[in-house]
Parts: sequence; structure tokens; C-alpha cells
Amino acid sequence: MTQTTETPIRVLLIEDNPGDARLIQELLTEAPDGVFLLEAVERLAEGLERLSDSAYGAVLLDLHLPDAVGLDTLAQAHARAPHVPIVVLTGLDDEGVGLAAVQQGAQDYLTKGGLTPEGLTRSLRYAMGRHRTIQHLRMMSTIDELTGLNNRRGFLALAKQQLRMADRSGQQLLVFFADLDGLKRINDTWGHDEGDHALMDAADLVAQTFRDSDVVGRLGGDEFVVLMADCPADKAEALIARLERNLEELHEKKGRRFRLAISVGVATYDPAHPCSIDELLRRADSAMYENKRLRNADRLVPV
Repeated sequence: MTQTTETPIRVLLIEDNPGDARLIQELLTEAPDGVFLLEAVERLAEGLERLSDSAYGAVLLDLHLPDAVGLDTLAQAHARAPHVPIVVLTGLDDEGVGLAAVQQGAQDYLTKGGLTPEGLTRSLRYAMGRHRTIQHLRMMSTIDELTGLNNRRGFLALAKQQLRMADRSGQQLLVFFADLDGLKRINDTWGHDEGDHALMDAADLVAQTFRDSDVVGRLGGDEFVVLMADCPADKAEALIARLERNLEELHEKKGRRFRLAISVGVATYDPAHPCSIDELLRRADSAMYENKRLRNADRLVPV
């Protein structure tokens, strides 16, 4: 085998057939550019746990496992680790399934009967390269340029994925709809540069308040939204209080001619009574406007 100084790439194999797992290990060992470090598990549940806890360069995924069968296997793996490229392993008679898997998010597919060291490593490298390109293009079209948060398109794509997972798990979701009060007055009185700085501060404030795992986005203008999975509804008030404390700390750090204020509304997604993400956002938006009305919050407060 050719010596290389390239850092080994961790690959997770999810395959319940010991013979197929041994074959893939041998093929990667024999590969001319053997820089892949294989880890194997037999069940999807264990694979999903590994993907949550560790970083992998790629996944080799069999679609017929003891605890998952068919394209739902791919859907669960992709939902758990959308940042990791997946190569699907199929039988000789399952080429149609392989093509369907690529259409649903896999980067490539391989038939087990035709595996070679060169073909296996070529597929892994192709999958990682293609995935990087797609992620870059997706990021360019789904990230808000001013704040660095998800834009409307990016948020909706991730939120719909979270709703599907909530339907499957039965767990409730929380949506926070936040509005930066008085942005038009800031722009009219002190200029759009000051308005942009206020928006960036609001974005940092929202990101700082919520968890890294939460889906945070700027829907446009002065509207921000956060979707939280695995969070009880009774935690909403505590999170809003944390947002207010962080806002007070921001005022102490930055001298301004006015104080920023944010109005917040909350809506709960219950899988027992499902609705669309658009309906969920409408409910949170209505709650936010009621909060704004009660606080008379569209008025700028001078410092």
C-alpha cells in the first residue's frame, strides 16, 4: 500500500451482515490511497447515536437493517447528520433503489457485488467532494448576508425537517417569533447603517440566548424566528426572561442614542394535532403582535 501523510478520514459503516462488513474493511485496507478509517455498527439506532456524538467524513449505509428498512433508513440518517455525505449500499437487483436514494439525499450508491478497492474509495471521495459543493451552494442561498443566520428559505427547509422528526418521535416543538421594535424609526432618524447595526445586534442576541442545536433564522426585515426541539412549553417564559437579561447586558456594553427592544410571541407544535410550518409561524406572529400591543413597543425609547 502506498504511504501517505494524509490525515485518515473516519467512515461509519452501518451494515448488519458481518461478511459484507469484513469485505468492505479489506477493500479499504487494500486501496491505493488507504486513508480511510472504518468503524462499523450493525443497527441504525447505534449508527445515529455515533453520528450525534462523533465526526465522520462519510457514511456507508445498508438500507436493510434489523431496525430499519428501505429509504426511511436513509431519511433518518440524513436527518440526524445532514452535514455528512452518505453512500448507500445496495444488492445487485436494487439499482432502482440506489437511484431513488440519490434523488432523496444520498451522494452515491454502490452495489455490493461489484465492489473493488478503487471503486469504493473513488465513490467515497466523490461523495465527499459533491457534498461539499452542494453544502457551499446551499449555504450561499440559505444564509442571510447581513446577520449570518438562516434566511427564510434556509429556516423553512430546516423547520420542515424538524416537524417531520417531531411527528415521528411524538415530541412537541416551540417556535419563538421575535420582532425588533422601531426599526423604521431607527432607519429614518439615524440612517440605515445604524439600522443594520441594530439588526446585527439583535441577531447576536437571539443566537446567544438559544441553544446551538436550535434552528434560528431571520425571515426578513426586523423579524427573527427560533424553532426549538425537545423543549417543554413551560420553559418559554424562562427563555424570554433570558432574552431580556441579555438585552440589558447589551445596553450596558454599547452606548446608543436609543434602547433596543424586542417583542416576542410563542407557539407550540403538538404532533397529536399537526399543522404546517406556515400555520405555526402565523400563530407565533399573532402572539408577538399581541405582546407588542400590550407593551406599546413600537415606540423608540431614548437613552
